[in-house]
Amino acid sequence: MVALIDGRTMRATDTIRASSTVLIGVCLVLSCVVLSSPSVEAQAAPPQSPASSAQAKAVGEIKSISGSTITLTTDDGKNVSVSLPDGVRVVRIAPGQTDLKNATAITVQDLQVGDRVLVQGKASEDGKSMMALRVIVMKQSDVSAKQQQEREDWQKRGIGGLVSAVDPVAGTVTISVTTLAGSKKVLIQTSKKTIVRRYAPNSVKFDDAKPSKVADIHPGDQLRARGTKNADGTEFTAEEIVSGSFRNIAGTVTSANAADNSLTVMDLLSKKAVVVKVTTDSQLRKLTQMMAQRIAMRLKGQSPEGQAPAGGTAQGAQGQGPPGAGGAPGGGAGRGGAGGDLGQMLLRLPAVTVADFQKGDAVILVSTEGSDSGVTAITMVGGVEPILTAGSGSQMVLSPWSLSGAPGETQ
Repeated sequence: MVALIDGRTMRATDTIRASSTVLIGVCLVLSCVVLSSPSVEAQAAPPQSPASSAQAKAVGEIKSISGSTITLTTDDGKNVSVSLPDGVRVVRIAPGQTDLKNATAITVQDLQVGDRVLVQGKASEDGKSMMALRVIVMKQSDVSAKQQQEREDWQKRGIGGLVSAVDPVAGTVTISVTTLAGSKKVLIQTSKKTIVRRYAPNSVKFDDAKPSKVADIHPGDQLRARGTKNADGTEFTAEEIVSGSFRNIAGTVTSANAADNSLTVMDLLSKKAVVVKVTTDSQLRKLTQMMAQRIAMRLKGQSPEGQAPAGGTAQGAQGQGPPGAGGAPGGGAGRGGAGGDLGQMLLRLPAVTVADFQKGDAVILVSTEGSDSGVTAITMVGGVEPILTAGSGSQMVLSPWSLSGAPGETQ
């Protein structure tokens, strides 16, 4: 099978390099393209002969271009020098395309750094260079456009939450969705056509996610799905699912090291110090005191006297988005506008850095599973003292999907 995968890192700045793990549509946000049909194989591979039986293939991203030679960084991290002789066939395909019937012929001069390519040719004995016979290209600009479309669709038709029950026989998963009006149960329905992926341990990259099945999902996992919800938002028919096992920590900062981008947090549950590593993929936010107080009251089922419901006006947390965190019908807000998706609200807050945290600050974070002593932050929120003081910290479960490399934020 010949596969050309859109590049995408599930990182906040690169935002999602597409990869075969990311579904052919989120896939990037991740747009991933799998050329697996018989017609692709037939068109992508030239007729075989004894002399060409040793033909090699390489898939990756163009790192540099010098004349008629490109340096390709393959998906397994190797650098390969590819010579492009006169007359080499170069064709361009769109992200998501599954065969070459609509491919467009382009020239070597049309190639650019960052483009995704599948090269077929003759490799040197040491495997460090190739003479190209055919090049299939996915332009970086096309990948970016596809990624944006996928992100928008996950935002529009996505839902995410904490898994509370799984029925592999029925193909259903029950999740708890956190909103500013509290949490609600939603039944996720799957079918044979549902694409199911699962994150690799200690990874938050979509391109590390693997094909999975409903039976691999467990209570306590985080799950995100894209599809269609029913009228009252209690059931959701999933076209795609991605799940993973992540860690939620609530505690206080005992030290912050801006030099190596790490913090030490005293976990209130385990009573142990945990070193939290912050990377370019991590998203850090801080709540204002008023916002934290409003969230704490919402999580306790209360409403500040004289205040409009969070997510329903232009005040405070309050103004971080329209009703229903995006305005889609049943999009996570409770009836009457008393909801508003917590993840959406946090995503709209200004980003902060490790330097913005000090000893004694209260934080809530979601991270990779890591170890007892160290984790990598996915999303971390400071300024949560009112929430922890009110005993609502366990209710404020952050979503790991806030990374650009993950599906879009929940509705």
